[in-house]
Amino acid sequence: MKPAYLNLIRIILPLIVISAAVVLLLQNLPETKQAVSPTQTRVEITAASSSIENTPIPPTPTETPVSTNTPTEAVTPTATAPVVSYPVGPDTYPEGINPLNGLPVNDPSTLKLPPALLSISNSPVTARPQAGLSFAPLIYEMFIGAGNSRFLTIFYGDLPKTPENDNPEIGPIRSGRLAYEHIRKLLNGFIVMAYASVWVTPELNYFHNLQTEHPDDINGARLRVNDLTALKENYQKELGEPNPIGLKFDPTVPEGGKDGHTIWLPYAYVDQVWWHYDKDSGTYHRWQDKENGKDFTEQIDSLTGKPLEIENVAVIFVNHIAYRETLIDLTLLYTNRERALFFRDGQVFEGYWTTKGEEYEKTTGRLRPLRFLDKNGDPFPLKPGQTWVEIVTQETPVYETQYTDDYYRLVNNREPGSGIWAVRFVHPENMQPNQ
Repeated sequence: MKPAYLNLIRIILPLIVISAAVVLLLQNLPETKQAVSPTQTRVEITAASSSIENTPIPPTPTETPVSTNTPTEAVTPTATAPVVSYPVGPDTYPEGINPLNGLPVNDPSTLKLPPALLSISNSPVTARPQAGLSFAPLIYEMFIGAGNSRFLTIFYGDLPKTPENDNPEIGPIRSGRLAYEHIRKLLNGFIVMAYASVWVTPELNYFHNLQTEHPDDINGARLRVNDLTALKENYQKELGEPNPIGLKFDPTVPEGGKDGHTIWLPYAYVDQVWWHYDKDSGTYHRWQDKENGKDFTEQIDSLTGKPLEIENVAVIFVNHIAYRETLIDLTLLYTNRERALFFRDGQVFEGYWTTKGEEYEKTTGRLRPLRFLDKNGDPFPLKPGQTWVEIVTQETPVYETQYTDDYYRLVNNREPGSGIWAVRFVHPENMQPNQ
């Protein structure tokens, strides 16, 4: 038994020595090997979760409509866009500059295609948010009767495009109006509409009637960008290359302005528009009621999910001719000059609009777009970017008022120096009900 006992000791003793050496080695490892622990990692995750929970909740859709689409980058000139030396226009523009907004285009070849004038709906409320408004360099809003306004949206140069979709739909498209033909002539473009009444259609030229795949849906008529491009290419054969010169652009704020950070324009009690100047973006944002005189929401472009951001809001006073309640024409052609107000950079400027024939018209036989003049009769410098033209009657009063949601006080109260301008639309005279 004794030899066996000694053999067992010989086996166990080396194992004890090796174990002791391993323990000593582990105790003397560098401290950096122990710096991170599962507990520390869990603490960091908990802290991050806490900061997310404290993030303010965004406004509800009834206050500011929100879209899940990724904001578009298409309206921003590319990194290789030319550096523009302003001012530009009104007679000549650097190569690649859109003469309707004073900004570089991503594709200069698009300037050789004619402007497209799309009749876009603003009523009923289900037409909102419209698709594509933020991509149009120029938008005309006009009263069409029955307490409603409509947009004639000018697409020239780069067309709508988002990171997710290079062929989005624009719309909803609605019926044509008499005044569209005058603006079409001034731009040498073509009209896209969802038909028109028997009194209107014979007065229009170069128009495309959009067929809708959803005839039972009042907002179902929409036009894809690729189809719009095809229309532009076809109409170019008839209209030739456009040359819509006449507007001047300069980022420098002109002198002589007054505080003009807010505009209230009621086309009707159930069609009230507010424009609020946003200092951060240097643009005007549009709000409108839900055809109930209250419940105002900020208007967005459904393609981008972002608010409409308009650099210039022009108010032009125009003679309206009302044949019927919803058959209204505008005196726009060959006008020497009429009153206008220009809102840019939070200020308002007095001036004029004109379509007077001058040397260009006499020598070329072509017309130029409706143009803007300052009080001295010189071209008024628009801020480079979008221009939204509000067309009102010549009888429409303008005054500074107070900021309130009380319609009666907005109409009747005056508050000089407030910077809140009421442009209270007066309906055309002798308007007769539709027969």
